Amino acid sequence: MRFAGIGLVMVAAICWVVSGGIADILMAKGWDPVVISFCRGFVGFICFFTWSLFSFWQNWVISNDLYKWALLAGVGIAGNFTFYFFSIQASSIAVAVTLMYTAPVFVMLISFLLLIERSTWFKWRCIVVVLIAVILLTDAYNFNSISVSFLGVVYGLASGFSYALFIFGFKHASSIAKPQMTLTIAFFTLCCILFLFVDNHEVAAVVRSSDIGSFLLLGIVGAGISFIIYLIGLRRTTPTTASMVAMIEPVTASLFGVILLGNQLTINQVFGMGFILVTITLLSVKQSDDNQ
Repeated sequence: MRFAGIGLVMVAAICWVVSGGIADILMAKGWDPVVISFCRGFVGFICFFTWSLFSFWQNWVISNDLYKWALLAGVGIAGNFTFYFFSIQASSIAVAVTLMYTAPVFVMLISFLLLIERSTWFKWRCIVVVLIAVILLTDAYNFNSISVSFLGVVYGLASGFSYALFIFGFKHASSIAKPQMTLTIAFFTLCCILFLFVDNHEVAAVVRSSDIGSFLLLGIVGAGISFIIYLIGLRRTTPTTASMVAMIEPVTASLFGVILLGNQLTINQVFGMGFILVTITLLSVKQSDDNQ
């Protein structure tokens, strides 16, 4: 089980690919990104709350540190969900994905400042290589074929920073309490935050619409299942490694497009995928050796 933590993070990232596709379909039908994010989070909250009820007294922990870190995780999840969709609307999927995966930079900087991890040239080189690979994979370097706006860049960076926040929140909260407790608090926080900005009439319309099945699937796969797997994996690895391993998501999305939709990959995209996979493999081996 040398690579168990990294493997679980990769599985969670694959689930996010599926949920991203469902969200894109719902946005194409005219659903508001905040409504999509709220419904995704609310279904996730119901899953985690139900799970925690099966052994409530064993799971319940009274700790100010737990509440603090779980609340931070909830803020991070709310920001990541919402800013990512806004970035897609304001620019393009390529730009949104590229900017969201600046998260490892934020994670590493915060880790160094808080003395959680030690700064090494190996980690910095890995971050640079993976960021270049994501740019190649998403064609974000081709300014003639993508639309870049100031708001799109701001939203994209905000989604990456939010991603870093929920990684830290989850990492610390899960060291205090069981996953179901941490996730219940975090997703309750998400629901409370997004409820302040969501259109209540449109949320009510979701229940009566023919897309209710898609919303439920989005919440179960994109929140319920994926975050349980991710949190367990995060407990077995470092924040920086987890954030970089999650970059398997754009690789998986590209492969799904080739296999299921018949999309063609350019030579630059193939190189980008290769760089990501090689870097993740090197990180996995190095962390396993360090743990031993």
